Amino acid sequence: MGTVSADRLSAIFVEVADTLVDEFDLLDFLHLLTDRASSLVGAAAAGLMLADEHGRLEFIAGSDENVRLVELFQLQNEQGPCLEAFRTGQSVINVDLAAETHRWPLFAPRATAAGFRSVHAFPLRLRSQVIGALNVFGDTTGGDFDDSDVPIMQSLADVATIGLMQERAIRRSEALTEQLQGALNSRIVIEQAKGALAQVQGVTVDEAFNRIRAYARSNNRRLTEVAHLIVTDLPSLPGLTPR
Repeated sequence: MGTVSADRLSAIFVEVADTLVDEFDLLDFLHLLTDRASSLVGAAAAGLMLADEHGRLEFIAGSDENVRLVELFQLQNEQGPCLEAFRTGQSVINVDLAAETHRWPLFAPRATAAGFRSVHAFPLRLRSQVIGALNVFGDTTGGDFDDSDVPIMQSLADVATIGLMQERAIRRSEALTEQLQGALNSRIVIEQAKGALAQVQGVTVDEAFNRIRAYARSNNRRLTEVAHLIVTDLPSLPGLTPR
């Protein structure tokens, strides 16, 4: 990551911090965070988990479909780097998955089978409050983070956390939990829309999601609104309707 320019780093941090905008779209923002986190270090994928209103982690965004399945497996089996980072508030760095079957006997083999070789996890925290965790997966061995990578990645997670909390603290602190819970509920509709569009257009689930996001942005519509219409009334979206 040492070859990343200062201008690119600045642009990413500004983009992630910019939550005080009209029509802030939480889900699109979180997917943006995973995209930027993986591209910044040349990682294979990145996934993001946030705590719900009961303090339980839930998968909320991923850079591709492969990482979504691995993250869901992590939650179902209650073991893995994101859970550790969330519980301890400390980063999990440079973990060789093939060597950690004793640490995560279920998760490590599953992640390796998915093509990942290394993993890192960074808590989304502000002081003592941790609201989630960011997982970064590598697909090559020996691709460890160096001493300069770790603080940059943790700072990226911290800036995203500050942005999320600041956007809601303007009104009242409870709004954070409410909007995060709403995002978790909306995720179900988005997953349905991804599958439906993939089947209709004969593309992968990842490509279907890219098309949904692109359509929402180009038509100035919310991601969840477009997803709901794909499931309930696809012909009303001419740009997505198959010829």
